[in-house]
Amino acid sequence: MAHNPTIPIEVDKLKRITQEMLQDLPAPIQRYMEYTGVIGMKEISTVKLKYTGEFRTGADKPWMPMTAFESYTTNPASFLWDAKFKIAGIPLLRVTDKYENGKGSMLGKLAGIKTIFDIKDSEELNQGALVRYLNEIMWFPTAFFSEKISWQAIDGQSARVTYTDYGTSVSARLIIDEEGKLKNFIAQRYRGLDDDFSLDTWSTPISAYKEFSGLKLPSAGSGVWNLSSGDFTYIKLSLKEIKYNFAS
Repeated sequence: MAHNPTIPIEVDKLKRITQEMLQDLPAPIQRYMEYTGVIGMKEISTVKLKYTGEFRTGADKPWMPMTAFESYTTNPASFLWDAKFKIAGIPLLRVTDKYENGKGSMLGKLAGIKTIFDIKDSEELNQGALVRYLNEIMWFPTAFFSEKISWQAIDGQSARVTYTDYGTSVSARLIIDEEGKLKNFIAQRYRGLDDDFSLDTWSTPISAYKEFSGLKLPSAGSGVWNLSSGDFTYIKLSLKEIKYNFAS
């Protein structure tokens, strides 16, 4: 993915989020939308962001420092993640993760030469990529008003969100605190396991918030596989920058 200078898109063609659009949402989600500051904002069509953090492939494996760039579109839904990982202090591993037209793919290269994995278009990979997209809407929350989204009330602190794209539906439970902060996202997601996939509980607890582009967004958190053998935290990240409604 090229990280070139960008030019604004025509934001005047994008709809504005209004207070009335919150009326039919579950109470915790109304509280969350109020907290983020989306009311009065134009919908977000494209996103570019950068974060840093660390990643590991197993509970007994070392943490690898990483820097990641990611771009999204919201209509249609897509993302492209481009991450570099340091091994023994050297940026040797590069991974791209993609979702487009309902299909996921992942490519990993060592030293920019050797392909160590190249996975494309399986039902499990497509589901996992769509769950990831739904999760990362937390960084562009106007997309929660998409026609592809439906909501189900659970209780005063949580609600279930479902996203449907290209015939695939994925769901998650959003945990919202009294202030309106999204504290966790919990879903069933396919996890790559050797040459197979396993459907497991996946969560992304959030540890910090910060204001970006006028929105209060998660700025630090982690990715966790909640397994029967115990929780496995495999990624920790810190959001550094984000830009909206720009096109390459």
